[in-house]
This record gives sequence, C-alpha cells and structure tokens, in this order.
Amino acid sequence: MSVRPPQSFRQSFSAEGGVNVLEYELMSERASSLGRNGLKVESALSALKAWNPDRHSAEQRETLINEASDAVWGLFVQREICGLRNNKDIVQRYAIPGEVLARVGIIRK
Repeated sequence: MSVRPPQSFRQSFSAEGGVNVLEYELMSERASSLGRNGLKVESALSALKAWNPDRHSAEQRETLINEASDAVWGLFVQREICGLRNNKDIVQRYAIPGEVLARVGIIRK
C-alpha cells in the first residue's frame, strides 16, 4: 500500500512555476517593447507626412526619412524577436512609403 502526502503539504511553488513566471514577464516585456516601437514608427511617419516643401528644407526631409527608416528597422527587429517573421502586414498597416523601406537597415555615419 502506498501513501501519498496530503495536498496541503505540497509546496505552492515549483521550478516549473518559477519558469512560467519568468516566461510571463519576458513575454510581457516583449509585447510592451513591440508597442513602444510601433508608437515610434507612427510618430516618425506622421512627422514625415507633415513635411511641407514650402516651410521645410530638403535636408530636413532626408533627416525625417532616416529617422522613420530607423524606427521601422527597430520595429522589424522587435517583431522578429517576438517570432513574427512576416512584415507585410506592418508595411500595409502603417502605410510605410517605399522611400523609407529602401533605407531600412542602412548604417549611416
């Protein structure tokens, strides 16, 4: 005959539970970072769309395009970290212009 200890004597935490808590925190941070990167892309693209040739210089437009491409690059990298490999939906959702996509990943001096 085997005897099992009462459930009340079992420890409420286990190694598996600790890992689950850590995994939950990591997933939460990944999602939060993904959201922050999405907001950066939105603000960079809205600044680029607000550019007006009558009020701003061509150098300012170049700067805005570079900032937008850096923000998009950061979003693409963060999505890949989260396991999302296809970026077509992001390009469509944010309406990322081709001139920005052409500069994604370029390292400038």
